[in-house]
Amino acid sequence: MNKLKLLLSLMVAAVMVSCTADPITEGGVTKVDDAVAKKLINTSLSAADGRLILFVDDATAELFAEAESATSTGVEAFDSVAAEIGITAIEPVFTMRENDDLARECDLHRWYVVHFSEDADLDEVARKIAKIDEVQNIEFSTLYEAPKMQCAEADPAMFADTRAGAVSFNDPMLSMQWHYNNTGNQQIFEGAVAGADINLAAAWEITAGRPDVIVAVVDEGVDFRHEDIADNMWVNEGEYGGLEGVDDDDNGYIDDIHGYNFVTNGTISCSRPGDSGHGHHIAGTIAAVNNNGKGVCGIAGGSGKGDGVRIMSVQYSSNGQAVGTDGMAKAIKYAADNGASILQCSWGFPTKSAGLAYDNNFTSGDFAVEYQALKYFMRSKNCPALDGGVVIFAAGNDGMSEACYPAAYNEFIAVTAFGPDGLPTYYTNYGSGCNVAAPGGMAHPSSDAGQVLSIYRSNKYGYMQGTSMACPHVSGVAALALSYALDLGKTLTLPQLKSILLTSVNDIDANLKGSKEIYYYDTTYKNWSSKTLNYNNYRTKMGTGMIDAYRVLMGVRGTTCIPVMLGDDAAIDVNAYLGDGDVNLKVMEADIDDATREKLGIEGDVVIADNMLCIKCTKPGCATIKVKLVAGGKKPGGGITIGGMLIEKEVALIVRENNSGNGWL
Repeated sequence: MNKLKLLLSLMVAAVMVSCTADPITEGGVTKVDDAVAKKLINTSLSAADGRLILFVDDATAELFAEAESATSTGVEAFDSVAAEIGITAIEPVFTMRENDDLARECDLHRWYVVHFSEDADLDEVARKIAKIDEVQNIEFSTLYEAPKMQCAEADPAMFADTRAGAVSFNDPMLSMQWHYNNTGNQQIFEGAVAGADINLAAAWEITAGRPDVIVAVVDEGVDFRHEDIADNMWVNEGEYGGLEGVDDDDNGYIDDIHGYNFVTNGTISCSRPGDSGHGHHIAGTIAAVNNNGKGVCGIAGGSGKGDGVRIMSVQYSSNGQAVGTDGMAKAIKYAADNGASILQCSWGFPTKSAGLAYDNNFTSGDFAVEYQALKYFMRSKNCPALDGGVVIFAAGNDGMSEACYPAAYNEFIAVTAFGPDGLPTYYTNYGSGCNVAAPGGMAHPSSDAGQVLSIYRSNKYGYMQGTSMACPHVSGVAALALSYALDLGKTLTLPQLKSILLTSVNDIDANLKGSKEIYYYDTTYKNWSSKTLNYNNYRTKMGTGMIDAYRVLMGVRGTTCIPVMLGDDAAIDVNAYLGDGDVNLKVMEADIDDATREKLGIEGDVVIADNMLCIKCTKPGCATIKVKLVAGGKKPGGGITIGGMLIEKEVALIVRENNSGNGWL
């Protein structure tokens, strides 16, 4: 399915039916008033009562901004209808106090919310307002669903004497985070496969994050007091230490020290009875504090020296309640205005819900408030290493052959989920609109450890599974990429960053054949059940492959990666990894220092034979080497000797068990 068509058709509706409008009778035949119908972006199904979102022309926007009341705006037609309907208030969707020029370029100043009685018929009110010429589009504020995931609590005492092997960090539960460094431990998951992870240990040798990279977690509130993430929370210095109940930094939000609660329009809340812990868990995967002797690690959580990336809590769900479309749009703009360069989104609407329309019979999605806010985020330059903002979504947990909305739109990265066995999970969406795979976890009747382990509320830790858990792996790796680019003094364009993330992967398709019986918890009947997954159905449909953090950093650096199978006598055709894979270069020698030889367990001499680099590595790991090649001959020229030009190329060797071949490099 065309992603653009999906966006334009579904922009805000969880479930859509045909637009309704005033009927017109001509010769006894009732027709739909097309002019009115075309202004209705979505339908009232699952919409908030008592309010509508309007997109108006520039002149009307200016009058609304100066209006003394909802029935005295200076727009005669609107004032008349407002009095008839009983509109009690009119307010802008977006605060324009920050980045006014960019916000106006994105038409954010033209979005308004009108309020009226919750007992009023939404469709009738919408039809009346749609007849006003100055109102160009009307959007019902579709309500989002709050996360309803279950967390299996983990006992830190079980891991008191456990360390992470080759990783020097001292976080006691790191060894159970298979999704970072999977050793194939069958006690964690029966069928676990070594290397089915994001290859994080090797990446940490290069960078573990930087505090000037900010990730906005759009979710439930993050427990900013949790022992394992408090030090990596974003702090709004303009509010920190200010007066309670006062907007000290005059940004339109009171007491937004670590973010803002867009449900209650107040401070972050994170431990109310209706909260699932979803937001904490996701934040921990990205930036739980590393090397602090506590709990778990975060992908970009730093090295224990205060150098982790920062988490901004942008709360759209609180105590089981969630915002509508206008609230989500406000939340996204808030993230952009306050310095976030990565938008972490483990939310979306169900795929192919009953009544969804896919035939693009709605007004252009360019006029949907949520999409306009996302475009604004992508154009906001908050990190010197990136010329915009990257938006990363979970692909969805419907087990359907396409990503959910908004993940499916082709400007956002949609993340599918695999388990400790390196295979697609039963719940993951796949196929059209899905871009890359990451660990999402799989529960088992005998153990929770096959899920993703992260922080939980009130200084606890727990296991969860879902594409919601896969998504922050990609957000965390993106944060590492920006951290490393800052180290190198590089600035990436948004297309460059997305290209690096989606091509720095390991192959997943090689193992997608045959079928397997898997266990899952049936939430309807509250018991364990089983089903058979046919993995042939997932081939080429999980995205480009399994994201690899080390490869991503090498992509930022501009270094070619070459996979090497652990313990094998490998004959590497270096030319296959250069240019278009068919360059004509003569391999002369490889420059490998003693530290790299020891690290990778390189045995014997490195031999050049038949233009191949012959090498045997007996230890898993990653390292860069220098290869000398000749362009334009069989030997280097010089002086009176006619020959080719000697060049040197840095390549990275990735030595792992079950190395998946070239993948997408």
